[in-house]
Amino acid sequence: MAYSEILYDVADRIATVTLNRPDKLNAWTRVIEGEVDQAMRAAAADDGVRVIVLTGAGRGFCAGADMSLLSAATDRAADGGGDAADGTGRSKLLKEPLPGQLDHGPGFAMRYTYFTAIPKPVIAAVNGPTAGLGLVVALFADMRFASEDAMFTTAFARRGLIAEHGIDWILPRLVGLPNALDMLLSARKVSAQEALAMGLVNKLFSAENFQDNVRAYARELADLVSARSMRVMKEQLYRALSLSLADAVARGHDEMVASFDSPDFKEGVAHFIEKRAPAFTDR
Repeated sequence: MAYSEILYDVADRIATVTLNRPDKLNAWTRVIEGEVDQAMRAAAADDGVRVIVLTGAGRGFCAGADMSLLSAATDRAADGGGDAADGTGRSKLLKEPLPGQLDHGPGFAMRYTYFTAIPKPVIAAVNGPTAGLGLVVALFADMRFASEDAMFTTAFARRGLIAEHGIDWILPRLVGLPNALDMLLSARKVSAQEALAMGLVNKLFSAENFQDNVRAYARELADLVSARSMRVMKEQLYRALSLSLADAVARGHDEMVASFDSPDFKEGVAHFIEKRAPAFTDR
């Protein structure tokens, strides 16, 4: 498929989705939103893809909603038809389920939360500044790796806006309530080093070798890990956010029993004993 505002590439069983408006720091538009959705669906459906990486072209990850969207929202509000602050409408469930969509609650399959429902790991490779809606998108990836050049800001309070699209739910779970309050109320700029210290990002790499290091991690997942195991564990972790400890333990027991019957479990034991690379079937 041809894309106009993103790039899509598959190599080494890694799908890379690149926001491609570098002259605008990859500011989010309706076109980008639709094309990212299409690319994520393509990656989810492709049996040759094990891992998905989302990044930005040029020196930025995503500067937030394009000002044209904010202006449109302002015009609608003035007409008495105010809507979501980014101008693209109220957050809602996906129109169509994702290929192989994970089932851990309806809130995880909405317009900016749906990365959590993709049955493959999604890594946000934050290569530069990310703000507002761009930060929301990065937060709902499964992991965030940052370049030393990355910078993070919620931005909303400095635009007269509020915590939208579920950032009030996900941010405190990642960095704790005090840090979430600081980031949201002040809308100050947070450096990559501070983001790592507070748990906002998983890993921090030099700008010079950033994409190579991200791909090296993604290759480990693609080459050494059972895709079935990753799929089941991803669903377990997000579902457990709304379960009691007892229910999570019971669910884990049932999944472990199912794992014992899977071809990937047999291969996992065999390749370890035989001291060779795994050849998982993902079943």
